[in-house]
Amino acid sequence: MGLDKMKIGILTSSRADFGIYLPLISELKGDPEIELEIIAFGTHLSSMHGRTIDDIKEHGFNKIVEIPSVLASDDEESISTAFGLTSLKFSSLWSNRSYDLVFCIGDRYEMAAAVSAGIPFNITFAHIHGGETTLGAIDNIYRHSISLSSKYHFVTTEPFKKRLTEIVGSDKNIYVTGSLGLVNLKNIKLLSKEDFLKKWNIDLNKKTILVTVHPDTVKVEKNQHYSEQTRKFVEELSKNIQIVITMPNADTLGSIYRDVYKTLNIKNPQNIHLIENFGTQSYFTCMNYCDLIIGNSSSGIIEAASFKKVVLNVGDRQKGRLSNKNVIHVPFDADSILKEFDKWTSKVYSGSNIYEKGETVEIICNEIKNILNE
Repeated sequence: MGLDKMKIGILTSSRADFGIYLPLISELKGDPEIELEIIAFGTHLSSMHGRTIDDIKEHGFNKIVEIPSVLASDDEESISTAFGLTSLKFSSLWSNRSYDLVFCIGDRYEMAAAVSAGIPFNITFAHIHGGETTLGAIDNIYRHSISLSSKYHFVTTEPFKKRLTEIVGSDKNIYVTGSLGLVNLKNIKLLSKEDFLKKWNIDLNKKTILVTVHPDTVKVEKNQHYSEQTRKFVEELSKNIQIVITMPNADTLGSIYRDVYKTLNIKNPQNIHLIENFGTQSYFTCMNYCDLIIGNSSSGIIEAASFKKVVLNVGDRQKGRLSNKNVIHVPFDADSILKEFDKWTSKVYSGSNIYEKGETVEIICNEIKNILNE
């Protein structure tokens, strides 16, 4: 432990995980007993993905370690190379900087690379969102490897605690907190439709479908077919409806979907809007006012229920993850998606959210203090 303050590192590799971390980071930043340092890497430093390091700085965080590691290409070899490069760069970081505790989150390959590099240095990692299962994404492997490399665990539900106990072989240091990302719903003031229009030139008074589709990283060979199915259903729906598409992260073959989206946008710029980096406030605003969500993102599984939105979850990327009754599982097939769209568009979900638990930040912060004072 540091002589004066407890030094905590926050590993963040994308706009998505930084948004989840934000309530916790804000709380830790104001604690006089803690010295907080953001370790930014992955797509945060990529111009192609919106250079979201600037978002971190806009939130007033100035203690940031920047580690560039994303390659321009996204085929299998490039992803593997990026994993190795990330691990190599973090081996240097871990040998030159010391922390009392380092937070890691989720299941990205960049996060797994950063954590794996810390194992020989006995870095004390605390993992958020462990124990979950996504059989349709290679992230499932990365998530479990991060858990096995971590000493402390903050999981969202009791079933995930049980699963994580099986993975790591003990229930010690596993805490059920609910979803940290849902705390943002209480803390973030959503934009009005008028302010959203000014910021993004998108009118949410129109019927709107929010689309967030990521590549399949297990059945990689299916992405050409899946991107074509995505093109078909977006093209059909956009004839009469406004479609807001959030661009995919730096996953294997994400560029295939990017090319499809860009072509669709050129053909129909009035009804198809492409967003590289919404940020948490604007993304939740769009989710709040949209009529339906289509995609295979974890946000559809975890956050959408709190906005009372129905989600068409396409394909197997999120297979195995607990979902609320607002989630309709649909084959990754344009005809099936369009058929379910007709059933569910503009329907309102009236149930609760299994990922929501009160006092999430307080639970984590209290446990941190206990951990660091041991």
